[in-house]
Amino acid sequence: MTEQVKTIKVLVFIVAYNAETTIEKVLRRIPEEIYNAYDTHVLIIDDSSSDETFSVGLSFSGTFPGKNITVLRNPENQGYGGNQKIGYNYAIKYGYDIVILLHGDAQYAPECMLSLIEPIAKDEAEAVFGSRMLKSGSALKGGMPLYKYIGNKILSGLQNKIMGKMLSEWHSGYRAYAVSVFKQIPFERNDNGFPFDTDIILQLIQAGARIREVPIPTYYGDEICRVNGMRYAFQVFVNTMRCRLHNMNLFYERKYDCAPQEAAYPLKLGYLSSHTMVIDLVKENSWVLDIGCGQGLVAKKLVKKGCHIVGIDSFKPADTSFFEKFIKAALPMDECPWNKEYRFDYVLLLDVIEHMADPEKFMDKLRDFLQGHPCTLIITSANVSFYLTRLQLLLGRFNYVKRGILDMTHLRLFNFGTLKRLLVQCGYKVLKIKGIPAPYPEVIKFRRLAFFMVYLNQLFIFLCKNLFGYQALIIAQPYPNLDFLLSRSMGHSSKEKNDTPERKENGQGSGLNFKN
Repeated sequence: MTEQVKTIKVLVFIVAYNAETTIEKVLRRIPEEIYNAYDTHVLIIDDSSSDETFSVGLSFSGTFPGKNITVLRNPENQGYGGNQKIGYNYAIKYGYDIVILLHGDAQYAPECMLSLIEPIAKDEAEAVFGSRMLKSGSALKGGMPLYKYIGNKILSGLQNKIMGKMLSEWHSGYRAYAVSVFKQIPFERNDNGFPFDTDIILQLIQAGARIREVPIPTYYGDEICRVNGMRYAFQVFVNTMRCRLHNMNLFYERKYDCAPQEAAYPLKLGYLSSHTMVIDLVKENSWVLDIGCGQGLVAKKLVKKGCHIVGIDSFKPADTSFFEKFIKAALPMDECPWNKEYRFDYVLLLDVIEHMADPEKFMDKLRDFLQGHPCTLIITSANVSFYLTRLQLLLGRFNYVKRGILDMTHLRLFNFGTLKRLLVQCGYKVLKIKGIPAPYPEVIKFRRLAFFMVYLNQLFIFLCKNLFGYQALIIAQPYPNLDFLLSRSMGHSSKEKNDTPERKENGQGSGLNFKN
């Protein structure tokens, strides 16, 4: 190995509980190559064992003065997952590059360590799992009981289906991690018990970490199994489903909220959605004011129809070249930020007003800004009366999510009735109200099923849009305000006054003098 590889700091982390008869064997089997190739430190954490695990670990560390071995003991039992949390925090705190998890009961072979560490050392992965299932039949040959083998295969296959992955095994406890990955995932929120291992896989998937598997031998000896198989299977299935529901924005689980933050909602095209409806409603060659334009995804599509777009948002998009003009302005706006000489045909407020603490005040100001502009407003907003939200409330649940109706950034919630009432009370004429189906193609992988659900949703919206409309789309126009009406009345009166018969007879009404 080169000196550069030698500088990589590796922590061999051994979780131990009542392992006085096996811990020394595990320590002696750690290959010498690990110490030669890497700057290696061994950490043993005894999870408040009732036997002499801690003392045996201490005595062994004293007999090998050339090895860096630290032995700790939790004063209170933290559980299998809780013990790992302490070890990974140790790895972060003391600046290790790689940590490899090893069990103190000798179930996993320390001789295989290099194969787990190398992909991380070569920057080919952030996590490497030792799998007993990669080589067909090897798990059974190594003594894995048939019922555990079948249960492992079924449960891993089910979790792969739910999460769209192809891991050969989700339930091996022999793993290596790049310590940097622990700074990206909230592992401290994971289950303190055996489901911790599933939680951390889910978090790695969420974070987009590179995962590798390497084959390891299977060994079942006389170690005591401390896992209730049925309870464990139920817990990890529930956790995997919760992660999937979190990704579908039907449920929010903070420990799985570690996916890279997307800059904007994706453009929903190819089926009946708020975006396709708005793009169809705006006529070609129109002037459009897009308030809360985001990255301008809808605006780009309208430009292709020959439209001229003035975009407003509190942050500047990466590309503004397609805008006629982009204005960076905080919403809600205190003053009119655009040139009043613009004559807009449409004003778009797409999923904007639910993000405002006082949308009534904003709509009042917008109406004042638009005086003298006979434009059409197109407004979309999430419908809190959607049947899934009602069902959750019926079941006693009220979950904010990353996206969707109960988006965590929503400050106000609307249904069709409250949104219409807001507009009417702010001085707008509501011309049309439409229900928008849920964006099933964004969360259902089977395209035919997703499009069938959209079609079915459309039919149910026809029957009851308040219950089955995922979003509300309202087309409205601003009524003139009192200042505008007074100004127009004064102007009209002045004209009428100038055109009275008496003034016309005297040659004054039209500005022409017929007198000689």
